[in-house]
Amino acid sequence: MSRPALPPGWPAEVRPPQAADWERSAISWLFDQCPPDYRAYDVLRSQPLVLARFAATALDAAVAAASEGLRTIRTELRDRVPPETVDAAVAAYERERHRLRAARHAVELVEGALRGERWVPRL
Repeated sequence: MSRPALPPGWPAEVRPPQAADWERSAISWLFDQCPPDYRAYDVLRSQPLVLARFAATALDAAVAAASEGLRTIRTELRDRVPPETVDAAVAAYERERHRLRAARHAVELVEGALRGERWVPRL
């Protein structure tokens, strides 16, 4: 049997929506996208759509923080650390922002699947 088609950006850690226990894998992955303290809230464990919204909001904030860091890092670190360290910090912010944006997109896909949306590949 062939594996069902998944949209580009679907997280590898989340089983396809047609699979048994896919929501459990989605919940686990969504929690991984959130601050650790979010695991303490019963509503997030029992309501996957609420968890998806919290994950989306947390990632939006993290993307904004990385963008702000990129805007200010050179000025804040200039004359405090060597230039190659500043360059490495900028590169780290850029990689992290890219990773966070990809995770945010993946949360959007998982949230849609939790709402019952089905992805159909275009030919």
